Amino acid sequence: MKIRKTQAGDLETVLGIYAQARDFMRETGNPGQWGDVWPPKDLIQADIQQQKSYVCVQEAEEKAEQTEEILAVFFLEVAEDPTYAEIYEGSWLEEHRPYGVVHRIASVGKGAGGFCLEWALAECGNIRIDTHEANLPMRSLLKKLGYQYCGMIYTHDGTPRLAYQKLVSSE
Repeated sequence: MKIRKTQAGDLETVLGIYAQARDFMRETGNPGQWGDVWPPKDLIQADIQQQKSYVCVQEAEEKAEQTEEILAVFFLEVAEDPTYAEIYEGSWLEEHRPYGVVHRIASVGKGAGGFCLEWALAECGNIRIDTHEANLPMRSLLKKLGYQYCGMIYTHDGTPRLAYQKLVSSE
């Protein structure tokens, strides 16, 4: 697997991955986090244009022709996220160091979500991410990867999210 920036030509595949993710969320008891339309197409297009959208691809060779299959998509930005300015019932592991934020992560390939998060951490050294309380698969993945629960944040529309952070070890 490898990570690359999402290209405009990937849009339909990415939309399909998000649709599958919404179905999976509903099936696993989390129908409210993304509902029926999140993330919207115009937001995904903006992520791509701003070069903040990434895909995880699996490369394969077919009769001397290299092809790739998109297994996951995510948003990554190294910048202060306004929704992370206030954290409740806890605190961030590190307050003063620049951090990357991962949003809108969705995968259709086994191990692809973890691969994306590990890649993002290697790129930034400090990742913050949040998820809905009912998103048990994501919470389990974050725990498995060593992300630490830091507290509660609230999104722009006031809904609560569980906030996590992981730092590259200084050892």
